Amino acid sequence: MGENEVPPIIVWFRRDLRLADNPALTAAVSSGRPVIPLYILDETTGVRRIGAASRWWLNKSLAALAASLETLGSRLILKRGVAAEVLDRVVAETGATGVHWNRLYDPGVVERDLALKKGLRAERHSFNAALLTEPWEMQTGSGKDYSVFTPYWRAARTRLDRVDAAPAPRRLVAPAEWPDSEALADWKLHPAKPDWSGGFDLWTPGETGAQARLAQFLDKGVHGYAERRDRPDLDGVSRLSPHLHFGEIGPRQIWIAAETAVATGEAADIDVDKFLAELGWREFNHHVLFHHPRIATENMRGGFEAMPWRKDVKAFRAWTEGRTGYPLVDAGMRELWATGYMHNRVRMVAASFLVKHLLIDWREGERWFWDTLVDADPANNAANWQWVAGSGADASPWFRIFNPTGQAEKFDPDGAYVRRWVPELGTSRYPKPIVDHAAARARALDAVKAGRL
Repeated sequence: MGENEVPPIIVWFRRDLRLADNPALTAAVSSGRPVIPLYILDETTGVRRIGAASRWWLNKSLAALAASLETLGSRLILKRGVAAEVLDRVVAETGATGVHWNRLYDPGVVERDLALKKGLRAERHSFNAALLTEPWEMQTGSGKDYSVFTPYWRAARTRLDRVDAAPAPRRLVAPAEWPDSEALADWKLHPAKPDWSGGFDLWTPGETGAQARLAQFLDKGVHGYAERRDRPDLDGVSRLSPHLHFGEIGPRQIWIAAETAVATGEAADIDVDKFLAELGWREFNHHVLFHHPRIATENMRGGFEAMPWRKDVKAFRAWTEGRTGYPLVDAGMRELWATGYMHNRVRMVAASFLVKHLLIDWREGERWFWDTLVDADPANNAANWQWVAGSGADASPWFRIFNPTGQAEKFDPDGAYVRRWVPELGTSRYPKPIVDHAAARARALDAVKAGRL
């Protein structure tokens, strides 16, 4: 770098793959200095390596971000390796005197970022782009973290203020020289031999796709959301979860848009309140994970370590392949494999079936979802599985055992969802139930007594 060249700032993109409402990027641009957008594929830190479906999404999302940056006269630099080592090299190579990033709250990542703040040879600035409230900001009256959702969300809502999300910058100042970048294609994030992602074409990863999804939901899907959200046969949910996970859209952007829809009379209070409560559940899960990082892989309620889980490879495989003989469960598992997504009501039923009908450890299901969901998230995935199992924060009691047949009658009354994903239903090709509901329920209740939970 020459004597008169202004040293650049590195903006380290992580799960914040957007230009608007990106505090780290906004602060860097506001400085007037050159900006080097950087993404590091670090698979050494966190709960585990990201799953196959998430890798598919990441590939498309990074491509979309790179294209958006090019329109601003900039580039996305791609590097793979241990983040601390990569950042040190890029700082040394570019003469950058600052590194900006947006905070994450995952086990291992928090510790890594704290170490970076102490050891990185450049100014370090971190920001909140992922949550409406930081996990450490929320405390009960006795100064503890929350373990029950309703009081948490009631308190969180009182802290939220109407602060407009910063728009995307119109231009980024380029550095005098760009560091070398790896090629996205070389990372082989897209599946091959075989390419199983044919059904993923319903998604449009990237910031533009996220904004379009939100606009479509607020235009149509939000109407009747309070009642329709539990119906997998209807288009009654937002499907914003993968966009939120990868940070293609921020929760503040969603909050503002939803509140605006109410203010202008385009959406009903009851529907938006229920929708924002789902956003609140995501916040709560991140709050719990931050304060109890072990829940990503361990029971939050230690007593569940005594649960007499079963090892049943054949039954687990039938569950993953959608061949349990229970149509709603099978439809959900097939939707998941084909599209990387499963309707939330069906997720609860399918998860309950694995844990309570089959008595298979929730962690087996959590790992399967991690690999097959495009919205697999370390906070939501583990917390929701533990909610079903009864081992987590504010969890469903163990004796709440979903009857898959009753759930189908209630939430897929005309059978449209099941028929879509289980077309052979009613023929000799469809398997008989691998377990009897009444017998499985009795066995599950006996297991709790045996574990003395």
